[in-house]
Amino acid sequence: MLNRNAEALFWIGRYIERAENHARLIDVHYHIQQEEDFQAEGHKWSRLIDALGVRNEYLQQFESFAEQDVLSFITLDLGNANSLFSCVHQARNNLRTLRQHLPSELWDIVNSFNLWLGEQSVADIMNGPHQFYRQIKERTAMFLGAEQSVMLRGNEWHFIESGRFLERAENTVRILQAVIVYCKDKEINLVYTQLQAVLKSVSGYQSFRRYYADAMSPECILEFLITSSSFPRSIRFSFHKLEEHLAKLELDTSEKGSGHEKVIRQAGKLKAELDYMEKEEMSGEVVDELLNTLMLSCQRLGKTMEGAFFRREGVRI
Repeated sequence: MLNRNAEALFWIGRYIERAENHARLIDVHYHIQQEEDFQAEGHKWSRLIDALGVRNEYLQQFESFAEQDVLSFITLDLGNANSLFSCVHQARNNLRTLRQHLPSELWDIVNSFNLWLGEQSVADIMNGPHQFYRQIKERTAMFLGAEQSVMLRGNEWHFIESGRFLERAENTVRILQAVIVYCKDKEINLVYTQLQAVLKSVSGYQSFRRYYADAMSPECILEFLITSSSFPRSIRFSFHKLEEHLAKLELDTSEKGSGHEKVIRQAGKLKAELDYMEKEEMSGEVVDELLNTLMLSCQRLGKTMEGAFFRREGVRI
């Protein structure tokens, strides 16, 4: 496999997962609005822009944080590289270059998804934000279902899955950071309410209740989302799967070496740290530092993978 194909596959996984997770983050924001009255209209929307890390890009186009402008920018603006439409559009472009290597169902789903988003307007979002973003999540779930059902378990699949689980870990960290920053110095009841909204946004509320029953404390919610070994959207689960897919990549003998091994070691180290993490390490006093460390680790691992697999154009892996 050419390294440019490996990179395209990796980013297909990341872009589709990013689109879904951005839809989930926006959904969190709407949950939070229902729980708390914001005195400053612009503040509640600037928080969403900051959570996605696109404040500078947004302010190049807009002077204030109005609801329609923010939703249009983070959902439909192709000029914003991290908008939902941009993520789906870039995934489609990568799939187009690999159509001969991948099942046709994947192209049909992503191409249809891209065409549908291209027809939407901010008015369509405002008519029913929850319904709109639920459709985003349903369409990404269609892609995941087809990918799981029909793809051969070869390098192509492992690269897509590696990108997907790295992106998932990073976005779970990002969602928690957005809420924890807002809840700092707030009353414990408000902190609990916000974290409960996060659980619902990642479809983890029922799973959490089955595991923890009535122990609905912020510490338990953080423990579940960070270190659960069985919940698919926890950070620990994501790193377990990421290491598994990296280890199963079948490289040419001539290309096996320090780059691939370094990636596996780095992912394995993060997985081990999460395996043995204590609840005290996720308490309110130190959770900020923990989440910042996890975010840096995700970003560092992404750069290591880029150096190991994607930079040597024309080399087969």
